Amino acid sequence: MPRQIRELSKSKIYHIMIRGNEKKNIFLDNEDREKFTSILCDKNDENRWFLYAFCLMDNHVHLLINEGDENISRIMKRISTSYVYYFNKKYKRVGHLLQDRYRSEAIENDRYLLAAARYIHNNPVKVGMAKEPSQYEWSSYKLYLDKNGFNNRGIERNTILEMFSVNEDKAIRLFIEYSDQATDDRFIDYKEEVETEINEENVVIFVKSFLYKNGRTMESLKRRENVIIRNNLIIDLKKKSNLSIRKIASLLGINKEIVHRVK
Repeated sequence: MPRQIRELSKSKIYHIMIRGNEKKNIFLDNEDREKFTSILCDKNDENRWFLYAFCLMDNHVHLLINEGDENISRIMKRISTSYVYYFNKKYKRVGHLLQDRYRSEAIENDRYLLAAARYIHNNPVKVGMAKEPSQYEWSSYKLYLDKNGFNNRGIERNTILEMFSVNEDKAIRLFIEYSDQATDDRFIDYKEEVETEINEENVVIFVKSFLYKNGRTMESLKRRENVIIRNNLIIDLKKKSNLSIRKIASLLGINKEIVHRVK
């Protein structure tokens, strides 16, 4: 089946969504999320395009971008390539991390632009990851509340705030009120599936992430001083995966009786 031709935006503004391949998570810890947000800034060091909003979910990302003097396909290729290189190197993996093709929709007027920003910032609220947008760490929402934009991390906030008021304090207040409004606006999205089960395909990445966060190697788990950390990993694998005791023991290179005793 041939690919659908992308809808080009006359305003040069797009709501973009990139997704993990085969529903896989693309962020395994906060270092991954921090890296992605830094890439958003690094890839626009010449201010050739504008980022109005972003939200990092577990297995997908929403972006609101004005391509400016760049091409949206080139922008997304640079962002995606840099992050996939980082992720694969960190977790010592190969292969596709992201779906081959990002999704996009054209944003052609100010009303739609405001609605898209609201939708993106409320994505974590919609799926129960936060009670309100300000509680979620990995979106651009709180950057809009930062007076004078001292920590804007590459966000072009003035374009949207000035649609509410030229007075910054008033603009921020109205922005919050607008963001809190109930709405049935529809945009491209991806059903957020909070997966508690680790399948066999993802278990190696899960273990590597666990070891990385705890500053340990697989071999070091066999040392006496790392027994507690090793047992915590075993407990996680027992609770979150359907792996047998034999498979967990084989994966960690330890006796299956040890795995059996850990509870």
